[in-house]
Amino acid sequence: MLPSPLFPDPTSPAIPQRVIPYPVGPVEALASLRTGNVRFAQGSARPGRNTAGDLRPYAVVVGCLDARVPVETVFDQSAGAICVVRSAGHVLDRAMFASVEFAVTELKVPLVLVLGHEDCRAVAATVEAVRTGRRPAGARGFLVDEIAPAVLDTGPADANLDRVTRAHVRRTVARLSQADRLAEQLAARRVDIVGAVYRLDTGHVEVL
Repeated sequence: MLPSPLFPDPTSPAIPQRVIPYPVGPVEALASLRTGNVRFAQGSARPGRNTAGDLRPYAVVVGCLDARVPVETVFDQSAGAICVVRSAGHVLDRAMFASVEFAVTELKVPLVLVLGHEDCRAVAATVEAVRTGRRPAGARGFLVDEIAPAVLDTGPADANLDRVTRAHVRRTVARLSQADRLAEQLAARRVDIVGAVYRLDTGHVEVL
């Protein structure tokens, strides 16, 4: 019988396990993500990075469900390096809070990155809803309710999509930072929570 991944040849030498030197703190974790994003934006991403898993995540990214923002690809990270929590407009709900808390307290992830992006349709829909006073029916109304404070922060009469996106990212960072268990981790300097915006045209992530 030919050897296979399930039944390897016992006479073959063992393949050494590849160990990736992952960052150990918030500063190093953010630096690693930023360096990976530079590689991606410059078109020099490392081949095969998204297929080699190592089950030691060092960051959790809270992002939008927009298919144009593939998180591991944007940061040129291998599978297993980043925990990704997504919703339309990175709107927080109980499950989102719990997922971030789990990554920080159980998986010991030292960095939480809230990633907004330009041309966010959820943010644009909220700007329109606030301007017209027409709140969408059904579950979409929840998204508008959660993003609307960012529109009000920037002035609904002349709300600029980019400014609203930035304001919404900052509000999301603030809300996560105020959550009890995450606030404890922040106070102990075991984790940092930062915001960023992804540019669709350049592939660049700007840390706020």
